[in-house]
Amino acid sequence: MGIENDIKQNKFKSEYQKAGINLMFTVRGMEHKHFQLLKKFGITPPQFNILRILRGQYPKATTVNDLIDRMIDKASNASRIVEKLRGKGMVERKTSESDRRAVDVAITAKGLDLLKQVDNVEQEFYFGIGTLSNEEVKQLNALLDKGRGSE
Repeated sequence: MGIENDIKQNKFKSEYQKAGINLMFTVRGMEHKHFQLLKKFGITPPQFNILRILRGQYPKATTVNDLIDRMIDKASNASRIVEKLRGKGMVERKTSESDRRAVDVAITAKGLDLLKQVDNVEQEFYFGIGTLSNEEVKQLNALLDKGRGSE
C-alpha cells in the first residue's frame, strides 16, 4: 500500500526522495482529475484559474499582469487565455479608467454562472484529499507552505 504500490518501486534513496516522488505523483493525479472535470464545462485548468481570480476581484476588473502574478501556473500565456475566455463570453476587456493605455479584464455574468456550476462539483477536485480530516488538511497546508518556504 502507498506510493510503493502505485509506482511499483520498493526502494528509495531516502525518505526525502520518496516524499518528492509521492508529492509529484499525487499532484499529477489531481491535475488529471481536475482536467477531466473542467473538460465537462468546456474550460481548461488555466482558464478556470483566471476565472477564479477574476471572481475574487469582482466587481472590480484587473490587469493581465495581475492575473499572471496570481496564477498557479506562471508559464501559462495569460493574454491568450483571456482572449479564449472573451470569445466564450466569460470575460470582457475594457480600457483602464486609471490608465487609458492599459486594458483591464473583468468576469461576466456568464463566467460567474459557470463558476457556480463548477462549485457544485468542487469536492471532486480534491482527489484523495477529501478523505483527510480538517486538522490533517491544516497540517498538510502548513507542511506544503513550509516546504515551499512560504511559511
